Amino acid sequence: MTNYDYIVIGAGSAGCVVANRLTEDCDTTVLLLEAGNPDTKPEIQIPAQCFSLIGSEVDWGYFSEPEPYLKGRKMFCSRGKVLGGSSSINFMMYVRGNPHDYDRWQELGNPGWSYFDVLPYFKKSEYQQRGASEFHGVDGELSVTDLISPAVVSQRFVDACVSMGYSYNPDFNGVQQEGVGLYQLTVKDGKRHSAASAFLLPILHRLNLTVTTGALVTRLLFEDTRCVGVEYLHESTLHQVRVNQEVILSAGAFDSPKLLMLSGIGTAEHLQAMGISVVADLPGVGQNLQDHILTSVVQEVTQDIHPAITSNGVEAGLFLHSKENVEAAPDLQFFFGPIQFLSPGYTPADFGFTGAVSLTRFQNIGSVNLRSPHPKDPPSIRMNYLQSQADVQKLVEGVKLMRQLFQTSAFDNFHGEEIAPGSHVQSDAALEAYIRDTCSTVWHPVGTCKMGIDRMAVVDPELRVYGVEGLRVVDASIMPTIVTGNTNAPTIMIGEKAADLIKVERTSQSIANKPLYAV
Repeated sequence: MTNYDYIVIGAGSAGCVVANRLTEDCDTTVLLLEAGNPDTKPEIQIPAQCFSLIGSEVDWGYFSEPEPYLKGRKMFCSRGKVLGGSSSINFMMYVRGNPHDYDRWQELGNPGWSYFDVLPYFKKSEYQQRGASEFHGVDGELSVTDLISPAVVSQRFVDACVSMGYSYNPDFNGVQQEGVGLYQLTVKDGKRHSAASAFLLPILHRLNLTVTTGALVTRLLFEDTRCVGVEYLHESTLHQVRVNQEVILSAGAFDSPKLLMLSGIGTAEHLQAMGISVVADLPGVGQNLQDHILTSVVQEVTQDIHPAITSNGVEAGLFLHSKENVEAAPDLQFFFGPIQFLSPGYTPADFGFTGAVSLTRFQNIGSVNLRSPHPKDPPSIRMNYLQSQADVQKLVEGVKLMRQLFQTSAFDNFHGEEIAPGSHVQSDAALEAYIRDTCSTVWHPVGTCKMGIDRMAVVDPELRVYGVEGLRVVDASIMPTIVTGNTNAPTIMIGEKAADLIKVERTSQSIANKPLYAV
């Protein structure tokens, strides 16, 4: 049986970074296992084709259980099943979140995760087109660029917001987050720059790195409470491989808790009901699921605004505080794009433009559990979207604001009739019904293996799984609370910081094992 120093499960936004950083030491061997296939699908590289990837063969295509507050709808939960993970199928927006997000993580018992602590890791990854600054780096692998040819109507959205008193913000990742501006994208030379493109493909020549695609990990292997390897299915054959140091689980907010539970780590009662032997009774596994929800206003357009091939379709944005928000970070994020997209499935068309409002702060918490003990079965996902009436009301007010923006003079000669919700939908009750019927997710699931020190924490502040040895979780599932904005950049940051934590621990072990004098 082959041994590796580290086994990384999942070649997504965090896994690609960890594999890259650990193999910088030529004496460290790493096996990277990815359930999906190589990122050879041509549409992956074309920003304007991002909509076509949703629900395709490079998407796990998960659905939630019937959502009780959305009239029993099953919500589509897109997740990348390909090298690069969700960074290969997402909308490429580079948004880090708000500094207060990370300070809050530290306040919850996670030293070393304040904004001051994580900013260097954001900068480390980044190759910022605008140059180096207090907030940005230019020595990293990940290309962060301005839109090459933003649509005229996207600039009109910015103008409309400014005319209504919102401040122009050229950089959502700079001095402040609040305000309106154009999003930056993870694009290089007009093509998607996924985590695989940035961190993995350039290092495939390293002899100490082995990448296996089409490898579905079925369980973690334990001797007592130490993780000693993994079992995975590849080309219809079951393989086992052992690890010398650690297994690093980077399968995402749905599949990381699923694999922990399949391996005997989770709520004992749930595991026993599935016929799985308990290795560690951790009640937080699969709990604390958080995700941003979104609702759209779609407007008919009166002239050609066909987006450029280098556009992600969602070009402009606005962060603001609702009237009820007393927190430091904005609780509303707006998206604007020169195409028509509306749930379910964000099916796009070229005859409209869309403004969407998303809650960055909300009250619903969901969960991930096993559907069965069979590794090929999808997890059971419960989001509990819009459980809170206060959250619904924020979206209602967001829709009203979007309508006001579209009626400003900035959109003169562009807008026709309102396609959705439609001019007949006016009362708060009617808008609420529309929202519950059509709202979607922004596909930002996090939190199901949360970092912390309380009873429901799954990993400690160094991302080591409680109750076992030789196992860490490194992906968006470790976030104790969701960030204010998109989640890809924060997940890459988590990979960067985790790699340093692992390196420091290994160095400390080497020093501890070194003789103090010659024998």
